[in-house]
Parts: sequence; structure tokens; C-alpha cells
Amino acid sequence: MTAAGQRIATGFALSSAASLLVLIIWAADRNHPPSTAAPPVGDVVRVGVVEGQTVPGYLKNSRGELASLTPGAPTWALVSLTGYVPPAELSSVLSGGAVAQVYARAPLPESETRVVRISAYRVPDDVVAGMLATAGQRDQERADYGRLSQGLRGAGNDQERLRRAYDDAASTAAAEAHAYRAHCACVFAAVVQADPAALRGIAGRAEVRAVDPAPEVRRLDRVEFRPPLPEQSTSDQDVDRQTAISPAPGGTSTVAAATPTPVPSSLGATVKSASPPQPAVPSAGPGSSLPSSEESPAVPAEPAPTSPPGASATAAGEPGGASAR
Repeated sequence: MTAAGQRIATGFALSSAASLLVLIIWAADRNHPPSTAAPPVGDVVRVGVVEGQTVPGYLKNSRGELASLTPGAPTWALVSLTGYVPPAELSSVLSGGAVAQVYARAPLPESETRVVRISAYRVPDDVVAGMLATAGQRDQERADYGRLSQGLRGAGNDQERLRRAYDDAASTAAAEAHAYRAHCACVFAAVVQADPAALRGIAGRAEVRAVDPAPEVRRLDRVEFRPPLPEQSTSDQDVDRQTAISPAPGGTSTVAAATPTPVPSSLGATVKSASPPQPAVPSAGPGSSLPSSEESPAVPAEPAPTSPPGASATAAGEPGGASAR
């Protein structure tokens, strides 16, 4: 064969091999289409009193949503109570629903105390455990404020005012610790899962103020529950901010200082103790029994004070991408 013939034969062989390779790849692609990327996680859903909404308006809307709920599979719902109840009474108040979380606050007279969220699949055991974890954190806060007060030097007006603020904060933290350690009547809301008929049964109990069904909720770690406090009842009480969530030391308990007691600085500005970054909240599911407590994005009784530039503070903020119901 001539050199020209050899080049033609070689070229034909290479072309055939390339065509065969393309055919094989095309057939493989048809049999094994490329996998699609997982859909992005949806926005955070807010269930409860949302920005600009009055408490009476929220209660009315909740009653309407519950009445229009059609029979079907169990759905998540936010249950708000008419008052504060102890852990021992929760089983009867929430009977018929599978509890996942409760919201608690020590209702101390003349004191602004913080809302705590407690994961509670076993009621009342997990609630009691969460209260004890909260008591331990408040004990630590009391000690911290005491050290700050004792560390002040001088006898000027500013120093004396700051010392009184530290002492008041330490006293409040100690009272909260005592209340939680005594299994106080502090729970005012819960997150439950039940079918529509059971939810209506819960709503009919004297201790229950509202049952807000949320059939759109699939994952609790993508929900921000905002229950109203029992004392919030007038039309001018709306919510315009949420509190931050921050971790506590060690273990499964995550007690945080979300809305710290405001402490005036020596310059006359309001400051708050700093909190660590917000942790990721694990997805909740049936069967979990690990107690934990966190500061909650529930409805504050009053807007939290702001911090001056340069002050160490935990500002009240809202997660990006949140959507109101």
C-alpha cells in the first residue's frame, strides 16, 4: 500500500473510533441522565405574632385558620396559653398532641425576664430538665454580674449607678434560677403536632388561649415560633423585633442570653452583655428526648434597648429570608 493509502486508512480508522466513542457516550448519557441539584432550602417561616400584627388580630386569625382546617394528616401548631403553668400540668393541657417544644418565662414582679425555648418530647421530664439547665445558666449570670459589681472602683455617681444596675441584674438572675429550679409555673406556649380534630380539642380547654395551625411546616429548624405572652392582650401590643439565639456552655443544653438585662455604662448609654454567635438548630423529629433550652424569638413585652456604637452588645435581629404567615 502506498504512503498516501496508508494515511487514508489510518484517518478512516481514527474517524471510526471517534464516532464509536461519541455514540457510546451518547448512549450512556441517555441511560444515565445527569442528577439534578438538590432544591435550595426554603425561607424561614414565622408562626405566631408577626411584625406589625396586634395580639387581638393574631388570636382572631388563629381561630379562623383552625376552623377552616380540613380533616387530614397531623399538622404542627403553636399553642398559646392563657397563663403560666408548671410542667406537671402540661400533659393534661396538651393531651391529644405530640409535644416538641415549650416556651417558658419566669414571670417575676417588677422584672423583665427572658423567654426560654425548651425541646420537650417527654412531658414533663424534658421540661423539668430544660428548666434545670436554665437555672444553671442564670446562676452563672448572677456570678458574672456580681464580679462586675465588685470590680468597680470609685464612688462617683456614674460608678454608683452602674453598681446598682449590676446588682439588680444579679438579683434578677438569681430569682430566675430559683424559680426554674423549683419547676415554676413558667410555661406559656408549646409546639405540638396533631390532627385537626385533636387540635380543636386542645383549643377548647380553659387553659388554652389560641391554637395556630401551620400545615405548611415540614421542618422545625426552618420555623420561627413567636407566641404572645399571656399578659399581652391589648390592641397596641404588636411585635417589631425578635431576640437573638446564642449557645450556652457544654452538653445538649443551649441556654443563652438573648435579651440581656440592660446595664447602663459609665457614659450613660445602655449596654448589654455580649453573646456568642447563633448556633444551627438541629431538625427535630419524633423520638428525640434530649432536653435543651434556648432564648426564644418569642414576642417581647417591650422593644429591646439599642446599643451605642462600639459597645459590646447582642443586637436584636431577624434571620434573612424569613417569611410571615
